[in-house]
Amino acid sequence: MESVKEIIRNAVSENRTILDVHESRQVLEGLGVPMNRSALATTRQEAARAAAKLGGPVVMKIVSPEVIHKTEVGGVKVNLVGEKQVEEEFDAMVARVKARVPGARIRGVVMEEMLRGTELIIGSSCDPQFGRMLMFGMGGIFVEIYKDVSFRLVPIGEFDAREMIEEIKGKAILEGARGHPKADKEALVGILVSISKGLGKFPEISELDVNPLIVTEKGPVAVDARVIVSGGAHCPK
Repeated sequence: MESVKEIIRNAVSENRTILDVHESRQVLEGLGVPMNRSALATTRQEAARAAAKLGGPVVMKIVSPEVIHKTEVGGVKVNLVGEKQVEEEFDAMVARVKARVPGARIRGVVMEEMLRGTELIIGSSCDPQFGRMLMFGMGGIFVEIYKDVSFRLVPIGEFDAREMIEEIKGKAILEGARGHPKADKEALVGILVSISKGLGKFPEISELDVNPLIVTEKGPVAVDARVIVSGGAHCPK
C-alpha cells in the first residue's frame, strides 16, 4: 500500500489528476488486482528487449499523464511480433501521440503480454448523492451496448460481491456457456472486495476503471487500468 500512497502523493504534488497507464497499473496491483505481465520502456531498444522477454505477441501502450483515452489518439497497438516491428511501432506511436496531443509529456510505453478470454469490467466513481459506488459487469461490447452491470455502495463484503456477480445477465457466460472459459468466481469476489477496501484506504481515488478484466483458464487478470485522483474534496460517505 505504500507504493500506492507514493504514486498518489506524487501526482497531487504535480497538480495532476490523471495517472498514466503505468502508474494506474501499479495502483491496481497495490490494491490486490492481478495484472498481466508488463514492463515500462523509455526507448525503442528497451521496448524490443521487453517484448522479447514477455514472449509471443505483445501489446504496446503509450505512457503519458495527458493521455487518458489511449486508443483514440493511436496510443495502443496490439499483436506486435519481433524486435523490428516493436522498434518501428515505438517511433510511430510516439510521433502519432505527439501530433494528436500537442504538449503531451511522453514517458515511454508499457509493453504487455496479450491475453484472450471473456472481458469483464470493474469501475468506481463518486455519486454526489449516494457516495462511492462500485460497478461490476460484462466488458467489451456488453458494457457499451447492453449495459450489463451491477452496482453497490462501498464498502462491500464477500456477500455483496457474490450478489453483484450473480445479478448480471451474462452470468451464464461466466459459468462456461458457449465455450467460454469458466470464471473463478471466488477470485472475482476477492478482487471486488480488495478494490473496495483499497478505495476506503485511499479516498483520494475519485475514479477507477479495470477494463478489461480478462477471464482466463488460470484466473481473472486485468490488462488495462485508468485511475483519477483528487487532491481536494473526497467522495462523501
